[in-house]
Amino acid sequence: MKDVIEMRRDFQEFYYKVLYTVRNRIVCEFTHNGKSNFIYKSQRHLKKGVGVHNNNNYFAARPNPGAGIGHQISNWNAGYWYASVFGLKFAHMPFCSSHIPFNASQWEDFLGFGEGEVSFQKLQKNGYKVVRLPKFDGTKQSEIEYIQSIIDSYSEDGIIFLAEQDQFYYEQFGTMESLQKKFYNAAKRTDDKLIYDNKAFNIAIHVRRGDIVQKPEENNPNLLMRYQTNDYFVNALKTALDYLSDRENIQIYLFSQGKQEDYPEFEQFSNLHFCLEMGAQESFLHMVYADALITSKSSFSYKPALLNRGIKFVPANFWHAYPNEKSWVLLDEEGEMI
Repeated sequence: MKDVIEMRRDFQEFYYKVLYTVRNRIVCEFTHNGKSNFIYKSQRHLKKGVGVHNNNNYFAARPNPGAGIGHQISNWNAGYWYASVFGLKFAHMPFCSSHIPFNASQWEDFLGFGEGEVSFQKLQKNGYKVVRLPKFDGTKQSEIEYIQSIIDSYSEDGIIFLAEQDQFYYEQFGTMESLQKKFYNAAKRTDDKLIYDNKAFNIAIHVRRGDIVQKPEENNPNLLMRYQTNDYFVNALKTALDYLSDRENIQIYLFSQGKQEDYPEFEQFSNLHFCLEMGAQESFLHMVYADALITSKSSFSYKPALLNRGIKFVPANFWHAYPNEKSWVLLDEEGEMI
C-alpha cells in the first residue's frame, strides 16, 4: 500500500512538473514576442473598459515549488506586497517542496506566514474565480498602473488575481515589519532551540557554497555572480569585528556546507564555531536570532536578515534592496564597509 501511495505521488509530481514546464515555455515565448494578450484573458478583458475598483477581491503569488526556500519567500512576499499596492486582500498559498498544488512542506509551519491569512485553496473551493495577470516591472509606475487597470476592469466579487510565477518584487523589505511579527508570533516558535551562548554576543556568518560551486571547466555566469571567495567572508568578518569592537565575549558561528578543511582562512579566529552539518531550518533560525548577521549573495541569508532584529552586514551588490537603516551595513566586493 505504501508503495502504491508513493508511486501515485511520484506520478502527480511528474504530471504537475511537466504542466509547469510547458506553460512556462509558452508564457516566455509569447511574452518575448509581445503577444502576451493571447495567453492572458485578463489583458483581453481590459478591452471591455475599466470598471469600479473592488477591494473585496484577492491577490496571490505562488511560491515556486522548484526553488529553494529563499526564492519561495520572495515569491510569497511579492504577493503579500502587491496585494496592498493594488488595494486588494491577500490570499495565502503554502510553501511547497513538490509541484503538487497545495502540498505544503515543513517550511509552511516553521515560518508561520500563513497563520491568520485567508487560504487561496479555500477561496477556490468557495467558488472564487482565478484570474492570471501578466508579469510586470514593479519599479515602473506605468506598468503598475496598467496592472491596476486590468484589476479594476473586474468590478464583480469573487476574484483572485494570481501573479505570474516568479513575479519580481525588488525591495522585499517593504513588508519587513509584518514578516517579523508573523515569524516571531508563529506557533512553531515554542519549538525553537539555539546553540548560542546567551551570555555572549553571537555573530552568524553565512558562506554560500553547495549549489553555486562549479567544476573547473564550467563558467556559468549566473553562478559566478553569486560566488564569493573565502577571503571575502574573512574580510567581512574582520569588518564586522571592527564595527563591533565595543562588544564583549563575541562568539562566531559559520553556516555553510562542506568540511572544515575547506575554510583554512578562518583558522585565525579562535572563537569561531563551524556549523556545516546543521539542517536548513536550524541554520535559518540561527541566522534570524543572531546578534549580528553576515549574509552572502543568497536569498537563503537575505530572508533571515529581514527577520533579524540585530545588525546585518550585507553585500551591496545584490538583486534585492536594503532598508536605509543603521542596522544594515553595506559591504563592497572586498568585504569592506562602504
